[in-house]
Amino acid sequence: MSPTVFRLRGYRFYFFSREETRMHIHVSGADGEAKFWLEPSVELAQSHGFNGPEIARLRKIVETRQDEAVRAWHRHFGG
Repeated sequence: MSPTVFRLRGYRFYFFSREETRMHIHVSGADGEAKFWLEPSVELAQSHGFNGPEIARLRKIVETRQDEAVRAWHRHFGG
């Protein structure tokens, strides 16, 4: 199960239900996929297919909506 947290500009921001416990969010789009840590601060964990400017845009989106993603994480995973 991988619940969608939000969609924006052709990207899907979501969680995998059975993955590591460190808080993070995945992003997929036409050109690739990425994973960003949410705590202690937003940081790129890995990326495949996205170029540098696109990663920068995605990071900014995650930073802007970090609180929303953290709330969704707690609703989905508990705690």
